[in-house]
Amino acid sequence: MNGQELLMQRINLLEYHQKLLIKLINNPNLAFYKLIIENGVTKQEIDKFYYLCDELSMKLEKQKAEGYVYFHPLFDDLSASLPANLKIEEVIKACLVQNLYEPLFQELQKYL
Repeated sequence: MNGQELLMQRINLLEYHQKLLIKLINNPNLAFYKLIIENGVTKQEIDKFYYLCDELSMKLEKQKAEGYVYFHPLFDDLSASLPANLKIEEVIKACLVQNLYEPLFQELQKYL
């Protein structure tokens, strides 16, 4: 990767974090956005995270409908797929504060 590509990546990251900061100014309870900024997570990583959460939420609903009561495999899937600089405990707590994927994270919180 050359210097120009690296510079463009850094500019894109800063622009993404700036958009999140503007949202944070208006609502300081956006704990997940704060976590993203503090850990330098990219938009691409967060897009993958949201996609995974959509999939896990659907699996959770399906499994609950089938009578499952043990969801630790979903916890493991999320934990294994997180960006390296995010901790599962912080993500679950921040998402609950921000009301993101509430049913999923309320269930996963039991495995902390």
